[in-house]
Amino acid sequence: MTPPVVAPAARTPSADHHPVLKEMSFLDRWLPLWILLAMGLGLLLGNLIPGLDHALESVTIANVSVPIAVGLLVMMYPVLAKVRYDETRRITADRRLMATSLLLNWIVGPALMFGLAWLFLADLPEYRTGLIIVGLARCIAMVLIWNDLACGDREAAAVLVAINSVFQVLAFGVLGWFYLQVLPAWLGLPTTSAEFSVGAIVLSVLVFLGIPLLAGFLTRTVGERAKGRDWYENRFLPKLGPWALYGLLFTIVLLFALQGQAIVESPLDVARIALPLLAYFVIMFLGSLLLARAVGLDYARATTVAFTASGNNFELAIAVAIGTFGVTSGQALAGVVGPLIEVPVLVALVYVSMWLGRRLFPNDPTVPGPVVSGSASEPTERDAAARP
Repeated sequence: MTPPVVAPAARTPSADHHPVLKEMSFLDRWLPLWILLAMGLGLLLGNLIPGLDHALESVTIANVSVPIAVGLLVMMYPVLAKVRYDETRRITADRRLMATSLLLNWIVGPALMFGLAWLFLADLPEYRTGLIIVGLARCIAMVLIWNDLACGDREAAAVLVAINSVFQVLAFGVLGWFYLQVLPAWLGLPTTSAEFSVGAIVLSVLVFLGIPLLAGFLTRTVGERAKGRDWYENRFLPKLGPWALYGLLFTIVLLFALQGQAIVESPLDVARIALPLLAYFVIMFLGSLLLARAVGLDYARATTVAFTASGNNFELAIAVAIGTFGVTSGQALAGVVGPLIEVPVLVALVYVSMWLGRRLFPNDPTVPGPVVSGSASEPTERDAAARP
């Protein structure tokens, strides 16, 4: 899942032929197990402790609980502290990368979720509307950790997430109007009236991306100026890195605790919502990876495109659904089921991306682990720099 942590001065291209899994840290190697345990713990807490969900929701930012916000910030800060911000200009100059990402995120993704919502939930308008809202909220948070675990291009991920944030503020309301009212009317389908709060969208972007992005940028800038890049990437980042996964597990426990009772009480509804979400994540990821390869991107950038196109901003989707339709609405439940399906599916796709990478991108030096031809691919300098 994550690439090996190596000492840059002591590694040669032929020095290691071990599979990636054998070279992972203990935490990384068993991450799917930790996530399953975190899910189980959250469900247990949500059903055994009366009023826990209300307590967690009692203090909110943009209708998202402060504990969840803290977990997300802890998760994102180490990843953004690893970004080499002085190298981001080369990302914006890659027109293939930018065009492919914008196409997938703002045209293909919302349209695919709209189609799947109507295909699977035509008889459940509240869940259908909630699912469409999830499709409009493009990922600006958790996608960073999936991309990092799969050895995607860290700088590209930071740039694409920032661009998604800008588009989110500008386009979310317009796309909501189009997919809930205009397009259904054109197709002769029932429409849904909804007014989205621009303030909630802006606040979500500022809190869940702005704070950790600023903290990561300042940490790298101050750290490199004070101690140099070698110390920062080989001494400081290895100590900071594991906190991203601690934050992820903490967030998962809270998410499942918040909706533990709803999941237990409405398993069939959750299953109905889960089916189109599962189809969405798999179709978007595999389709995005293949499209990125077709336009000539290497493994690292193709993986980044695939994860940024597949993930969704569930914080914003939940906030919009609660603020527009109410905390007990079907739309809010659909928004909450989003991350409950996204987390395990995208963790599995981390493994899939590296397995496919060695087959779709033979001899590509950005692919983690041994390539198809049998010769070990040398981790890039970026990959060697302090993975958790």
